[in-house]
Amino acid sequence: MMTAATPASVERVLTHEEQWEQDNRIIQMFFASCNLSANTIRNYERAIQRFRAFVSFKPLAKVTWKEVEAFKARLIQGGSSYSMRPLSPASVAAYIAPLKSLYKWGHDTSIGLFPHNPTASVKLPTVPLTSHRRYLTRGETGKLLACLKLQSRRNYLIGLSLVLLGTRVTELINIRWGDFYADPEEKGMWLTIREGKGGKNREIKVPPKLWEMFEEFARSSAEGEPWPEQRLFPLSARQIERIISDAGEQCMIRKKLSPHWLRHTNATFALLGGASLQQVQETLGHSHINTTQRYLHTVQQLQKAAPDYVEDYLQDYILR
Repeated sequence: MMTAATPASVERVLTHEEQWEQDNRIIQMFFASCNLSANTIRNYERAIQRFRAFVSFKPLAKVTWKEVEAFKARLIQGGSSYSMRPLSPASVAAYIAPLKSLYKWGHDTSIGLFPHNPTASVKLPTVPLTSHRRYLTRGETGKLLACLKLQSRRNYLIGLSLVLLGTRVTELINIRWGDFYADPEEKGMWLTIREGKGGKNREIKVPPKLWEMFEEFARSSAEGEPWPEQRLFPLSARQIERIISDAGEQCMIRKKLSPHWLRHTNATFALLGGASLQQVQETLGHSHINTTQRYLHTVQQLQKAAPDYVEDYLQDYILR
């Protein structure tokens, strides 16, 4: 004779609100365990919440690969973007990559939060490599800096810092005066970039002239001597992006400038000037040397490409 199951042997079904809260806790656990920068966490949060809304907040553990593929297709078509326009491959990848990271983490046997990984078979769209073209020429860099200098000393220093230090805009806005320090012989100044991409710290040497201008900038401030926790440039990333973009338009540079263009320019100029790949890698904070090697390929093409060698070989037969 069958007996009714006792309450202890029946797993209680979570309410919709309880499941929603449990998934929120899982997401926060994921962020806490992955040592991500604050900016990366914001981007991941936006992507994951967009997906959750797409699947009507279905429990994360019950999502299938079909729903992830449907989300990717909707992004490609533009149905899930605020503008309703198709997204670029890079933008689609920026929404799918956080999901793949979340499920890979939660499906790990040491974590065991998800019984399966619905993103395992989902491919990221191929993102065309454009960094080899996103740099300013020496003349364009001079025009941009001259335009920023006419605007204000602050704007000039923002542009000069991006070009000379090669920081990401999110790193630039988080620099504090206490992050600067002298080397043991007091012959040079260094800057600690705190919690860069991947939550990693790194050290960047500050060129002497740039440091002198920072000191002059501090002395001219109406607030007096800066305190260690005071930000060098108390602006948002969006404000700095606008400063660089507007200056590029004003000085008639026919490129859609952003602060990241100046980071690419820093790498290109450094290699052209004789810096080693390792030096550029350390300054930019690349985790893998392969990322830095892309700039080396650009520099090698700028210096002398295959057509130049062919022209040299046939110079006796080329008529002007």
